[in-house]
Amino acid sequence: MYDLAIIGGGPGGYVAAERAGSAGLSVILFEKRELGGVCLNEGCIPTKTLLYSAKVYDYSRHADKYGVNVEGSSIDFGAICKRKQKVVKKLVGGVRVQMRGAQVEVVKDEAVIQGRGAEGFIIASGEATYEARNLLVCTGSEAAVPPIPGLREGLGGAVVTNREILALEAQPESLVVIGGGVIGMEFASFFNSIGTKVTVVEMLPKILGPLDDEISAMLQAQYAKKGVEFHLSCKVVAVEGNEVVYEDPDGNTCRAQGDKILVSVGRRASFQGIGLENIGVELALNPAGRPYGIKVDEKMRTNVPGVYAAGDVTGFSMLAHTASREGEVAVNDILGREDRMHYDAIPGVVYTNPEVAGVGLTEAEAANKGLDYVALKLPMAYAGRFVAENERGEGLCKVIVDGKDHRVLGVHMLGNPCSEMIHSACIAIEQGMTVEELKKVVFPHPTVSEIFKETAFRL
Repeated sequence: MYDLAIIGGGPGGYVAAERAGSAGLSVILFEKRELGGVCLNEGCIPTKTLLYSAKVYDYSRHADKYGVNVEGSSIDFGAICKRKQKVVKKLVGGVRVQMRGAQVEVVKDEAVIQGRGAEGFIIASGEATYEARNLLVCTGSEAAVPPIPGLREGLGGAVVTNREILALEAQPESLVVIGGGVIGMEFASFFNSIGTKVTVVEMLPKILGPLDDEISAMLQAQYAKKGVEFHLSCKVVAVEGNEVVYEDPDGNTCRAQGDKILVSVGRRASFQGIGLENIGVELALNPAGRPYGIKVDEKMRTNVPGVYAAGDVTGFSMLAHTASREGEVAVNDILGREDRMHYDAIPGVVYTNPEVAGVGLTEAEAANKGLDYVALKLPMAYAGRFVAENERGEGLCKVIVDGKDHRVLGVHMLGNPCSEMIHSACIAIEQGMTVEELKKVVFPHPTVSEIFKETAFRL
């Protein structure tokens, strides 16, 4: 009998396992593939490794702007991919060490919930069964493949998802990306940097849908200058071999051709086939009445006492760092510690070059809520270090402030290295800081992070 059984070893599952094991609970963790889940093996880490190689190549090609002469720089696609695998292997090994250190038992096999016994939940995995007093479901998500004629049939050939594109052995000469969200834009960034012709077809009138409108437009403009072709407000109606057939805003039928076609139109929670129905776990329903994830409360509890869910499987905030925090909240509830999940200060980052980062309300969201707000803006060039390190680089810092009490409601940035700066904005929003309080914080100089404070002084 275990105190806690966790199904899924991604950022939600393995972080929860480490926290629970370190607190003295007996923990068993089931993972049918590799520890680290999609994030570590097929998402966050491998893509960021590729993107950093592309960034280094970008710097080498434009080194003359910084007074450095680099001749003959070129891309070795095979070497980039080998380094990606080396990084993933090292980090997966690190998670294994974490599990051993927390005395977590790891079972590398599929797990199915069979039901509830006299003392706990019964889980079958391989030829064995296990029992645990508490259960945490962290089965993650998978790439959504919409029912577009020819799309699913093309999988494994010209059509790829984030999983297959990371396994490519040769660089495609051309790539069509269906979907201009975070995943689509990060792969568009990588392949554009290394010389692949990239076309992005997006149904919405903008890329990076939920992100700040002004910043997403600025990023699009920069990538358009780099040669990425954008077709917005366009509906994909079919995939025919290596061609994407779509309707433009005027209803005309158009085609985009690519050696590879990346489908990146979002992800869907993976909750089927794990036996949730055997213990009566309730699912969350969309307005059409279709289930999209496991229903949980602010403590990550399901409707079944002792059963929790965290991460993408809830279908709510599909981000690795959200999953980790949700896993911590679930474990704290099991331990009897007061904790609850807050979603007002969950950061979002797009690791393009330049990077985009945001947290809290966007200007459009504040307006739609009918809030009295002020949008403070400042070009990144106001930060001396940004100018020193980003020759002719464009960037923006936008701070959304409550018009009455001047609390910070949202912060959105374009420019390197905003992914490493956004946490200060998260703290400001989480703690309910006002602009006046932010102005009194001492930021190190010279850093790009000073732009956050300087923008506050626009009020």
